[in-house]
Amino acid sequence: MSEFFIFFFVGALAQLVDGALGMAYGVISSTVLMSFGVPPSVASASVHTAELFTTAASGTAHIVNRNIDWKLFWRLVPFGVIGAVLGTYVLTSIDGGTIRPFVAAYLAAIGIMLTLRSFRTIPRAQTPMALVPPLGAAGGFLDSIGGGGWGPVVTSGLLGAGGQPRYVIGTVNAAEFLVTLSVSLAFLLALVTGHWEEAGDLTDHALSVLGLIAGGILAAPLAGYAVKRIPERWLLRIVGLLICALALQQIVTILSKM
Repeated sequence: MSEFFIFFFVGALAQLVDGALGMAYGVISSTVLMSFGVPPSVASASVHTAELFTTAASGTAHIVNRNIDWKLFWRLVPFGVIGAVLGTYVLTSIDGGTIRPFVAAYLAAIGIMLTLRSFRTIPRAQTPMALVPPLGAAGGFLDSIGGGGWGPVVTSGLLGAGGQPRYVIGTVNAAEFLVTLSVSLAFLLALVTGHWEEAGDLTDHALSVLGLIAGGILAAPLAGYAVKRIPERWLLRIVGLLICALALQQIVTILSKM
């Protein structure tokens, strides 16, 4: 049961950060799983299984706190689903590590830009709808490959283009449930058709997944309320610094394998 409690606290921390800042549940959870020796595809499948429950709880919390831009939500979901399904197929076929340097560079640039912007006057901008299709598709694709690319790519991209933090974070979190569902179904299809050879390792990590689910569900309501209350300037600043930290973590991981 020690494994369950370790991942209970990991899931709670990850969901608290993700629900409040729009990213990092998948990155934190999958990074911890892989540090325990779990293969990348199994870590991604495990995290997305847990996220079926945590994203439902998180999305509900954001709906209750009225943090959703429904026009953005329905435009974002289809492209996120398409990218996620494609990414799942790629992950179960080849090593997705080859694209990680590009993701790290993207995150570093966006993180620095958002941090600098937080020290200026924040304009009241409309959500940049033209960027939604490519961001949604890229976010879904990288999320399924890396076990946590949805929030860093989509949230940071929309905030970088001038979207209002509260509604961008709430909407991206709510949309993540349907993206996660599509990834889980794609993994299931790969399992049934025999396309995914590492799937047998999933049952070895059932307690980890249950811990991630329990901790995430517990933390989700608090995170949804926090987004509503934190001032936009501080929200943007915290997101920017978190993205920089994620980029640094990715860079260190890449360099350690060279």
